[in-house]
Amino acid sequence: MKVWFNKVNESRRQSIETEDATISVGRDRANVLILQSPLVSKRQAVVTRDNGLLKFENVGINSCMVGDTEVMGGETIDFSPGETVRVGPFTLTFESDEAAPISRAEMEAHLRSIMSDLELRVHRKLLARFDLYELESSQLGDMDSILLLERHIEDVCRELELFGEANEALLEEVIGLILRDLMINHLILESDQEQLDSLAKLTWNEFDVPQTLVPERETELANLVSFAQEKLKVDEEPDLSAKIQRTEYHFGEVFPLVRPHLHKELRRYVILRRLKKDLKDTVFGFGPLQDLLRAPTITEIMVVKSDQIYVERDGVLELSGRRFLSDKITESIIERIVAGVGRRIDKSQPLVDARLPDGSRVNAIIPPLAVRGPCLTIRKFPAYRFTMDDLVEKRSVTSAAAMFMRACVVDRKNILVSGGTGTGKTTMLNVLSSFIPHRDRIVTIEDTTELQLHQDHVVTLEAKQANVEGAGAYTIRDLVKNALRMRPDRIIVGECRSGEALDMLQAMNTGHDGSMTTVHANSTEDVLKRLEVLVLMAVDLPVVSIQRQIASAVDIIVQIDRKPGGRRVVTQISEVIGYDPDRNDLVVHDIFNFRDSEKLLPTGYMPSFVDSLIEKNLLKLEFLYGQKEKFELEDEPAHALPAP
Repeated sequence: MKVWFNKVNESRRQSIETEDATISVGRDRANVLILQSPLVSKRQAVVTRDNGLLKFENVGINSCMVGDTEVMGGETIDFSPGETVRVGPFTLTFESDEAAPISRAEMEAHLRSIMSDLELRVHRKLLARFDLYELESSQLGDMDSILLLERHIEDVCRELELFGEANEALLEEVIGLILRDLMINHLILESDQEQLDSLAKLTWNEFDVPQTLVPERETELANLVSFAQEKLKVDEEPDLSAKIQRTEYHFGEVFPLVRPHLHKELRRYVILRRLKKDLKDTVFGFGPLQDLLRAPTITEIMVVKSDQIYVERDGVLELSGRRFLSDKITESIIERIVAGVGRRIDKSQPLVDARLPDGSRVNAIIPPLAVRGPCLTIRKFPAYRFTMDDLVEKRSVTSAAAMFMRACVVDRKNILVSGGTGTGKTTMLNVLSSFIPHRDRIVTIEDTTELQLHQDHVVTLEAKQANVEGAGAYTIRDLVKNALRMRPDRIIVGECRSGEALDMLQAMNTGHDGSMTTVHANSTEDVLKRLEVLVLMAVDLPVVSIQRQIASAVDIIVQIDRKPGGRRVVTQISEVIGYDPDRNDLVVHDIFNFRDSEKLLPTGYMPSFVDSLIEKNLLKLEFLYGQKEKFELEDEPAHALPAP
């Protein structure tokens, strides 16, 4: 039996061969396959071959993955030769005649590490020549300083003999990745002006085009990009995201047609052009985050360490392969990001939560709070406002459930959207708010503004943190209290996470029917328990009183879950019936729930207010319960409900 194995996100693969029909896997040296990692048990698994079939038995404590199936300790599963097995930080492939192909993400991470190593060598030489940090602070954006930096980069590359024969094979590897990134930047540059304006707020210069361009080489490069786009049939895609996805996933198929046109001089020019851009981003821009912030296919960016930058793409987390050159540079760029929105971060204030000019949310934390180095999380602001039709089309919700939720909004039912982090609660709140009649006066209250309401009569309030003296803070709770004096018809709170839950319930109970908010919870039952805790954070009341307040305030709970593969779907729509004194608890009934091979179906329970919906012609009973929508929520390349 032959086994290929490698660490996740590393391209270097190793293999072992054995005549034994049984292979033991673990970190102890007594095993046939030794995987050195504290995440692997001393004896983690036993793989057995029997008549061409393979059986995986997990004998350790930690779980393993066989394909998309999680195998817990003590469990056994049959699998096929060539199927990927994940044990701790390692991926294993059994019984392949040759090494299983490296995934696109793994190969990209490998190539970007090569580029980062080259940039690090050039950067060190630049630091020896002059102070880049001083250049950044004193001459930001000055064209003379940019030209000076680019010419120094050229000199350093010659000094290091970067384009000598010794590096020829190395540079040959990365040229494809550089061309692909260049094509994606061209696609963004050619996109509609409205989207460009939003993205331009995040960048110091329009797409960071080098100042030291050679017209002849640029013409050759433009022709190559056009040729590759034509072969990829990019223009057939309906929008920018689809064009970028096609380029990301299929560029490798057309690159062999492009490679013969990349003569030696053009190849050197393209690589030098990329080095200038990346190093200029490091000195003046957002470093390796620059391109990630522009890409519409990426919804979240997470810097774990300087050399570990994860992104969420199509609802799935993956290692980007990009990295900062050092912790000092990481911290410098974090300071640059938060300074752009009037905030500061340093050792005396090592935690900041801010909003970028385009609405993207930023959370940054540095030492001493972040032990392993500066950490940054950016949840990007979606350029496109989703509608309920989009969610039905993407199978996040059924049309029957969508019509029911619309009727509830129009009939001024108080709605609470619940779910975990990144499940799409804010997106759903945005969609539901689109059904509010235009004559209503709406007041929205958020920590950082994310809601994009279509109505004209909307007052948008945003919480404010304390200044450096520790004064001037205005919390969501303060804003909810103030909103009651602003003559609102409806109040929408982006998220209740503390004592503001009490004020929100009070608002729902005092003539502001049709109000909405979101809460973190795992189910419609759990969200009510969480609301009790949130209210107790504001005031010491008997639980019975809190439950009665909740029962009279909340009408409908919409639960959203994130499924394997990144898809987001509505899994429960429930009515809060009231308080049951015999059980000393709230009574909740599901109107729709997830069942029968993962379908959102009506339960048959009729909400207590269904007569009102029918009388007002907001809902037809036969439409709600007389149809069975036949679709199964299948894994798709794009996640169903976008993250907020």
